[in-house]
Amino acid sequence: MKDIKLSQGLKEVALLFLRLGATSFGGPAAYIALMHHEVVVRRKWIDDQKFLDIIGAVNLIPGPNATEVAAHLGLIRAGWLGLIVAGGLFILPGTAAIMVVAWAYVKYGSLPQVAWVLYGVKPAVIAIIVQAVWSLAKTGIKSPLLIIVGLGVLGLYLLGLNEILLLLGGAVLVVLVQSGRRLFKQRTAALFLTPALLLKLPLIGFATSTVAFSQTTLFLTFLKMGATLFGSGYVLLAFLNSEFVLNLGWLTHAQVVDAIAVAGQITPGPVFNSAAFIGYLLGGWPSALLAVLGIFLPSFILVGLLSRFLPTMRKSWLAGSFLDGINAASLGLMAAVAIQLGRVVIIDPFTIFITLGSLFLILRFKINSAWLVLGGGALGVIYKLILD
Repeated sequence: MKDIKLSQGLKEVALLFLRLGATSFGGPAAYIALMHHEVVVRRKWIDDQKFLDIIGAVNLIPGPNATEVAAHLGLIRAGWLGLIVAGGLFILPGTAAIMVVAWAYVKYGSLPQVAWVLYGVKPAVIAIIVQAVWSLAKTGIKSPLLIIVGLGVLGLYLLGLNEILLLLGGAVLVVLVQSGRRLFKQRTAALFLTPALLLKLPLIGFATSTVAFSQTTLFLTFLKMGATLFGSGYVLLAFLNSEFVLNLGWLTHAQVVDAIAVAGQITPGPVFNSAAFIGYLLGGWPSALLAVLGIFLPSFILVGLLSRFLPTMRKSWLAGSFLDGINAASLGLMAAVAIQLGRVVIIDPFTIFITLGSLFLILRFKINSAWLVLGGGALGVIYKLILD
Protein backbone atom coordinates (compact mmCIF):
# COMPACT_ATOMS: atom_id res chain seq x y z
CA MET A 1 0.00 0.00 0.00
CA LYS A 2 2.86 2.33 0.87
CA ASP A 3 4.55 1.53 -2.45
CA ILE A 4 1.35 2.36 -4.36
CA LYS A 5 1.06 5.69 -2.55
CA LEU A 6 4.72 6.49 -3.24
CA SER A 7 4.29 5.58 -6.92
CA GLN A 8 1.27 7.86 -7.20
CA GLY A 9 3.19 10.68 -5.51
CA LEU A 10 6.11 10.21 -7.89
CA LYS A 11 3.77 10.38 -10.89
CA GLU A 12 2.24 13.60 -9.55
CA VAL A 13 5.68 15.07 -9.01
CA ALA A 14 6.86 14.08 -12.49
CA LEU A 15 3.86 15.52 -14.33
CA LEU A 16 3.80 18.75 -12.31
CA PHE A 17 7.47 19.67 -12.54
CA LEU A 18 7.78 18.69 -16.17
CA ARG A 19 4.94 21.11 -16.94
CA LEU A 20 6.37 23.81 -14.70
CA GLY A 21 9.75 23.42 -16.36
CA ALA A 22 8.12 23.95 -19.75
CA THR A 23 6.11 27.03 -18.75
CA SER A 24 8.39 28.89 -16.30
CA PHE A 25 9.47 32.25 -17.66
CA GLY A 26 10.50 35.41 -15.83
CA GLY A 27 13.29 34.46 -13.44
CA PRO A 28 13.57 32.69 -10.05
CA ALA A 29 10.87 34.75 -8.32
CA ALA A 30 8.39 33.81 -11.04
CA TYR A 31 9.34 30.12 -10.95
CA ILE A 32 8.93 29.99 -7.16
CA ALA A 33 5.60 31.81 -7.44
CA LEU A 34 4.39 29.20 -9.93
CA MET A 35 5.43 26.40 -7.56
CA HIS A 36 3.68 28.08 -4.64
CA HIS A 37 0.44 28.33 -6.60
CA GLU A 38 0.57 24.70 -7.70
CA VAL A 39 1.89 23.04 -4.52
CA VAL A 40 0.41 25.18 -1.73
CA VAL A 41 -2.71 26.79 -3.19
CA ARG A 42 -4.01 24.12 -5.57
CA ARG A 43 -2.66 20.79 -4.30
CA LYS A 44 -2.07 21.67 -0.64
CA TRP A 45 0.94 19.37 -0.34
CA ILE A 46 2.39 21.72 2.30
CA ASP A 47 1.33 24.96 3.99
CA ASP A 48 2.64 28.49 3.47
CA GLN A 49 4.95 28.34 6.49
CA LYS A 50 6.75 25.22 5.32
CA PHE A 51 7.04 26.64 1.80
CA LEU A 52 8.58 29.81 3.20
CA ASP A 53 11.02 27.80 5.29
CA ILE A 54 12.13 25.93 2.17
CA ILE A 55 12.71 29.21 0.31
CA GLY A 56 14.66 30.63 3.24
CA ALA A 57 16.75 27.48 3.59
CA VAL A 58 17.76 27.21 -0.08
CA ASN A 59 18.94 30.81 0.08
CA LEU A 60 21.63 29.53 2.47
CA ILE A 61 23.18 27.17 -0.07
CA PRO A 62 24.74 27.80 -3.50
CA GLY A 63 23.03 26.95 -6.76
CA PRO A 64 19.78 27.84 -8.57
CA ASN A 65 17.18 28.47 -5.88
CA ALA A 66 14.12 27.60 -7.97
CA THR A 67 15.56 24.22 -8.96
CA GLU A 68 16.46 23.55 -5.34
CA VAL A 69 12.93 24.41 -4.21
CA ALA A 70 11.56 22.03 -6.87
CA ALA A 71 13.88 19.24 -5.70
CA HIS A 72 12.93 19.81 -2.06
CA LEU A 73 9.21 19.71 -2.87
CA GLY A 74 9.75 16.49 -4.81
CA LEU A 75 11.54 15.00 -1.80
CA ILE A 76 8.64 15.89 0.50
CA ARG A 77 6.03 14.43 -1.84
CA ALA A 78 7.78 11.31 -3.17
CA GLY A 79 10.96 10.67 -1.21
CA TRP A 80 14.54 10.63 -2.49
CA LEU A 81 13.52 9.53 -5.97
CA GLY A 82 11.07 12.45 -5.99
CA LEU A 83 13.99 14.83 -5.33
CA ILE A 84 15.76 13.64 -8.47
CA VAL A 85 12.61 13.50 -10.61
CA ALA A 86 11.32 16.95 -9.59
CA GLY A 87 14.64 18.71 -10.04
CA GLY A 88 15.55 16.82 -13.19
CA LEU A 89 12.23 17.30 -14.98
CA PHE A 90 12.08 20.97 -13.99
CA ILE A 91 15.42 21.44 -15.75
CA LEU A 92 14.72 19.19 -18.75
CA PRO A 93 12.41 21.35 -20.96
CA GLY A 94 14.63 24.42 -20.73
CA THR A 95 17.75 22.38 -21.40
CA ALA A 96 16.18 20.79 -24.48
CA ALA A 97 14.97 24.17 -25.76
CA ILE A 98 18.39 25.73 -25.21
CA MET A 99 20.08 22.95 -27.18
CA VAL A 100 17.75 23.61 -30.12
CA VAL A 101 18.48 27.34 -29.91
CA ALA A 102 22.20 26.63 -29.63
CA TRP A 103 22.01 24.49 -32.78
CA ALA A 104 20.27 27.36 -34.62
CA TYR A 105 22.80 29.81 -33.20
CA VAL A 106 25.73 27.76 -34.52
CA LYS A 107 24.05 27.12 -37.89
CA TYR A 108 22.67 30.60 -38.59
CA GLY A 109 24.74 32.83 -36.31
CA SER A 110 21.80 34.49 -34.53
CA LEU A 111 19.08 33.84 -31.94
CA PRO A 112 15.49 33.01 -32.91
CA GLN A 113 13.11 35.85 -32.09
CA VAL A 114 10.17 35.08 -29.81
CA ALA A 115 9.47 38.62 -28.62
CA TRP A 116 5.78 38.42 -29.49
CA VAL A 117 5.20 35.48 -27.18
CA LEU A 118 7.19 37.02 -24.32
CA TYR A 119 5.32 40.30 -24.78
CA GLY A 120 2.19 38.58 -23.50
CA VAL A 121 3.81 36.07 -21.14
CA LYS A 122 5.71 38.51 -18.94
CA PRO A 123 2.71 40.60 -17.76
CA ALA A 124 1.01 37.34 -16.71
CA VAL A 125 4.16 36.39 -14.81
CA ILE A 126 4.05 39.71 -12.93
CA ALA A 127 0.55 38.83 -11.70
CA ILE A 128 1.71 35.38 -10.56
CA ILE A 129 4.61 36.87 -8.58
CA VAL A 130 2.35 39.48 -6.94
CA GLN A 131 -0.15 36.78 -5.90
CA ALA A 132 2.61 34.62 -4.42
CA VAL A 133 4.20 37.48 -2.47
CA TRP A 134 0.80 38.49 -1.06
CA SER A 135 -0.10 34.94 -0.03
CA LEU A 136 3.28 34.18 1.52
CA ALA A 137 3.46 37.53 3.30
CA LYS A 138 0.23 36.77 5.17
CA THR A 139 1.99 33.76 6.70
CA GLY A 140 5.62 34.83 6.86
CA ILE A 141 5.28 38.42 8.09
CA LYS A 142 4.35 37.80 11.72
CA SER A 143 5.45 41.02 13.40
CA PRO A 144 6.23 44.70 12.79
CA LEU A 145 9.93 43.80 12.86
CA LEU A 146 9.52 41.41 9.92
CA ILE A 147 7.51 44.05 8.03
CA ILE A 148 10.41 46.46 8.50
CA VAL A 149 12.92 43.86 7.35
CA GLY A 150 10.88 42.98 4.25
CA LEU A 151 10.31 46.58 3.23
CA GLY A 152 13.90 47.52 4.03
CA VAL A 153 15.26 44.73 1.85
CA LEU A 154 12.88 45.71 -0.95
CA GLY A 155 14.07 49.32 -0.90
CA LEU A 156 17.77 48.56 -0.51
CA TYR A 157 17.71 45.98 -3.31
CA LEU A 158 16.14 48.53 -5.64
CA LEU A 159 18.98 50.88 -4.69
CA GLY A 160 21.47 48.27 -5.87
CA LEU A 161 22.63 46.47 -2.73
CA ASN A 162 23.77 42.87 -3.01
CA GLU A 163 20.93 40.38 -2.42
CA ILE A 164 23.05 37.95 -0.39
CA LEU A 165 24.14 40.67 2.01
CA LEU A 166 20.51 41.77 2.32
CA LEU A 167 19.34 38.24 3.12
CA LEU A 168 22.05 37.72 5.69
CA GLY A 169 21.62 41.21 7.13
CA GLY A 170 17.86 40.81 7.47
CA ALA A 171 18.27 37.49 9.24
CA VAL A 172 20.92 38.76 11.64
CA LEU A 173 18.84 41.87 12.43
CA VAL A 174 15.86 39.73 13.41
CA VAL A 175 18.03 37.53 15.61
CA LEU A 176 19.63 40.59 17.25
CA VAL A 177 16.33 42.24 18.05
CA GLN A 178 14.54 39.10 19.22
CA SER A 179 17.33 37.68 21.33
CA GLY A 180 18.81 40.90 22.75
CA ARG A 181 21.96 40.45 24.77
CA ARG A 182 21.77 36.65 24.49
CA LEU A 183 22.87 36.94 20.88
CA PHE A 184 26.27 38.31 21.83
CA LYS A 185 27.10 34.98 23.46
CA GLN A 186 25.55 32.85 20.71
CA ARG A 187 25.82 34.82 17.47
CA THR A 188 28.48 32.45 16.10
CA ALA A 189 25.86 29.70 16.10
CA ALA A 190 23.59 31.76 13.87
CA LEU A 191 26.36 32.87 11.55
CA PHE A 192 27.58 29.27 11.28
CA LEU A 193 24.53 28.57 9.12
CA THR A 194 25.96 30.59 6.23
CA PRO A 195 29.78 30.60 6.26
CA ALA A 196 29.94 29.98 2.54
CA LEU A 197 28.16 33.26 1.79
CA LEU A 198 31.46 35.04 2.32
CA LEU A 199 32.84 33.13 -0.67
CA LYS A 200 30.21 34.43 -3.07
CA LEU A 201 32.31 36.60 -5.38
CA PRO A 202 34.30 34.88 -8.11
CA LEU A 203 38.00 35.43 -8.53
CA ILE A 204 38.67 37.16 -11.81
CA GLY A 205 41.80 36.09 -13.65
CA PHE A 206 43.42 36.93 -16.93
CA ALA A 207 44.25 34.27 -19.46
CA THR A 208 47.77 34.44 -20.74
CA SER A 209 46.94 31.92 -23.48
CA THR A 210 44.05 29.86 -24.73
CA VAL A 211 43.75 26.49 -22.97
CA ALA A 212 43.02 23.47 -25.16
CA PHE A 213 39.39 22.37 -24.90
CA SER A 214 38.77 19.39 -22.62
CA GLN A 215 35.45 17.88 -21.58
CA THR A 216 36.96 17.07 -18.19
CA THR A 217 37.90 20.71 -17.67
CA LEU A 218 34.46 21.76 -18.90
CA PHE A 219 32.70 19.49 -16.40
CA LEU A 220 34.93 20.47 -13.47
CA THR A 221 34.54 24.18 -14.24
CA PHE A 222 30.75 23.96 -14.19
CA LEU A 223 30.87 21.72 -11.12
CA LYS A 224 32.87 24.43 -9.33
CA MET A 225 30.35 27.08 -10.34
CA GLY A 226 27.41 25.00 -9.14
CA ALA A 227 29.09 24.48 -5.78
CA THR A 228 30.07 28.12 -5.14
CA LEU A 229 27.62 30.48 -6.87
CA PHE A 230 25.15 32.28 -4.61
CA GLY A 231 22.50 34.83 -5.47
CA SER A 232 20.61 35.61 -8.65
CA GLY A 233 21.20 33.38 -11.64
CA TYR A 234 22.41 36.46 -13.47
CA VAL A 235 25.47 36.52 -11.17
CA LEU A 236 26.41 33.53 -13.33
CA LEU A 237 27.38 36.01 -16.05
CA ALA A 238 30.40 37.12 -14.00
CA PHE A 239 31.46 33.52 -13.39
CA LEU A 240 31.10 32.52 -17.04
CA ASN A 241 33.03 35.55 -18.24
CA SER A 242 35.81 34.92 -15.72
CA GLU A 243 36.21 31.22 -16.47
CA PHE A 244 35.46 30.83 -20.18
CA VAL A 245 36.56 34.19 -21.57
CA LEU A 246 39.40 35.34 -19.33
CA ASN A 247 40.86 32.15 -17.81
CA LEU A 248 40.31 29.50 -20.50
CA GLY A 249 39.88 31.67 -23.59
CA TRP A 250 37.26 29.33 -25.06
CA LEU A 251 34.51 31.94 -25.68
CA THR A 252 34.04 35.61 -26.43
CA HIS A 253 32.20 37.92 -24.08
CA ALA A 254 29.44 38.31 -26.68
CA GLN A 255 28.87 34.54 -26.70
CA VAL A 256 28.58 34.50 -22.91
CA VAL A 257 26.00 37.30 -23.02
CA ASP A 258 24.06 35.41 -25.69
CA ALA A 259 24.08 32.31 -23.47
CA ILE A 260 22.55 34.27 -20.58
CA ALA A 261 20.01 35.91 -22.92
CA VAL A 262 18.89 32.52 -24.23
CA ALA A 263 18.44 31.06 -20.74
CA GLY A 264 16.93 34.18 -19.20
CA GLN A 265 14.61 35.41 -21.91
CA ILE A 266 13.95 32.97 -24.74
CA THR A 267 13.68 29.57 -23.06
CA PRO A 268 11.90 28.41 -19.89
CA GLY A 269 13.59 27.27 -16.70
CA PRO A 270 16.56 28.50 -14.64
CA VAL A 271 19.32 30.74 -16.00
CA PHE A 272 21.78 28.00 -15.02
CA ASN A 273 20.52 26.17 -18.13
CA SER A 274 22.85 28.50 -20.05
CA ALA A 275 25.47 25.84 -19.30
CA ALA A 276 23.84 23.73 -22.03
CA PHE A 277 24.25 26.56 -24.55
CA ILE A 278 27.93 26.99 -23.74
CA GLY A 279 28.55 23.26 -23.70
CA TYR A 280 26.97 22.89 -27.13
CA LEU A 281 29.01 25.76 -28.58
CA LEU A 282 32.21 24.15 -27.33
CA GLY A 283 31.61 20.46 -27.98
CA GLY A 284 28.15 19.66 -29.30
CA TRP A 285 25.46 17.56 -27.60
CA PRO A 286 27.76 15.51 -25.32
CA SER A 287 29.44 18.62 -23.92
CA ALA A 288 26.06 20.32 -23.43
CA LEU A 289 24.80 17.43 -21.31
CA LEU A 290 28.07 17.27 -19.38
CA ALA A 291 27.93 21.00 -18.63
CA VAL A 292 24.34 20.71 -17.32
CA LEU A 293 25.28 17.75 -15.13
CA GLY A 294 28.24 19.63 -13.68
CA ILE A 295 26.42 22.84 -12.78
CA PHE A 296 23.30 21.22 -11.30
CA LEU A 297 24.81 18.22 -9.49
CA PRO A 298 25.88 20.17 -6.36
CA SER A 299 22.32 21.48 -5.90
CA PHE A 300 20.83 17.99 -5.71
CA ILE A 301 23.42 16.89 -3.16
CA LEU A 302 23.02 20.04 -1.05
CA VAL A 303 19.21 19.83 -1.01
CA GLY A 304 19.49 16.24 0.20
CA LEU A 305 21.78 17.34 3.02
CA LEU A 306 19.65 20.39 3.82
CA SER A 307 16.52 18.27 4.20
CA ARG A 308 18.14 16.58 7.19
CA PHE A 309 18.50 19.85 9.10
CA LEU A 310 15.47 21.92 8.04
CA PRO A 311 12.92 20.15 10.32
CA THR A 312 15.06 20.84 13.40
CA MET A 313 15.70 24.49 12.55
CA ARG A 314 12.22 25.52 13.68
CA LYS A 315 12.74 23.85 17.06
CA SER A 316 15.65 26.15 17.92
CA TRP A 317 14.74 29.72 18.86
CA LEU A 318 17.99 30.93 17.36
CA ALA A 319 17.69 29.10 14.03
CA GLY A 320 13.96 29.84 13.92
CA SER A 321 14.57 33.58 14.32
CA PHE A 322 17.28 33.43 11.70
CA LEU A 323 14.91 31.64 9.31
CA ASP A 324 12.14 34.18 9.98
CA GLY A 325 14.55 36.94 8.99
CA ILE A 326 15.61 35.08 5.83
CA ASN A 327 11.95 34.54 4.92
CA ALA A 328 11.05 38.20 5.36
CA ALA A 329 14.08 39.27 3.35
CA SER A 330 13.24 36.73 0.62
CA LEU A 331 9.74 38.20 0.30
CA GLY A 332 11.25 41.66 0.04
CA LEU A 333 13.51 40.45 -2.78
CA MET A 334 10.58 38.80 -4.60
CA ALA A 335 8.59 42.02 -4.37
CA ALA A 336 11.57 44.05 -5.61
CA VAL A 337 12.01 41.70 -8.58
CA ALA A 338 8.32 42.11 -9.41
CA ILE A 339 8.75 45.91 -9.37
CA GLN A 340 11.88 45.79 -11.51
CA LEU A 341 10.32 43.44 -14.02
CA GLY A 342 7.10 45.45 -14.01
CA ARG A 343 8.94 48.63 -14.99
CA VAL A 344 10.22 46.90 -18.11
CA VAL A 345 7.19 44.76 -18.94
CA ILE A 346 4.13 46.90 -18.17
CA ILE A 347 4.61 49.56 -20.82
CA ASP A 348 1.26 50.11 -22.53
CA PRO A 349 -2.53 49.53 -22.15
CA PHE A 350 -2.28 45.97 -23.49
CA THR A 351 0.33 44.85 -20.93
CA ILE A 352 -1.64 46.60 -18.16
CA PHE A 353 -4.72 44.65 -19.28
CA ILE A 354 -2.85 41.33 -19.25
CA THR A 355 -1.39 42.00 -15.79
CA LEU A 356 -4.66 43.07 -14.16
CA GLY A 357 -6.66 40.38 -15.95
CA SER A 358 -4.24 37.66 -14.87
CA LEU A 359 -4.23 38.94 -11.29
CA PHE A 360 -8.04 38.90 -11.22
CA LEU A 361 -8.22 35.36 -12.61
CA ILE A 362 -5.65 33.94 -10.21
CA LEU A 363 -7.10 35.64 -7.13
CA ARG A 364 -10.79 35.23 -7.91
CA PHE A 365 -10.89 31.87 -9.68
CA LYS A 366 -7.48 30.41 -8.69
CA ILE A 367 -6.93 29.51 -12.32
CA ASN A 368 -3.99 27.25 -13.14
CA SER A 369 -0.90 29.44 -13.59
CA ALA A 370 0.17 27.45 -16.66
CA TRP A 371 -2.97 28.62 -18.46
CA LEU A 372 -2.12 32.21 -17.57
CA VAL A 373 1.36 31.84 -19.07
CA LEU A 374 0.09 30.10 -22.22
CA GLY A 375 -2.85 32.48 -22.57
CA GLY A 376 -0.64 35.53 -22.17
CA GLY A 377 1.73 34.24 -24.84
CA ALA A 378 -1.14 33.55 -27.26
CA LEU A 379 -2.66 37.01 -26.67
CA GLY A 380 0.74 38.60 -27.25
CA VAL A 381 1.05 36.93 -30.66
CA ILE A 382 -2.55 37.83 -31.62
CA TYR A 383 -2.09 41.44 -30.55
CA LYS A 384 1.13 41.85 -32.54
CA LEU A 385 -0.43 40.24 -35.62
CA ILE A 386 -3.38 42.64 -35.44
CA LEU A 387 -1.04 45.62 -35.14
CA ASP A 388 0.99 44.51 -38.13
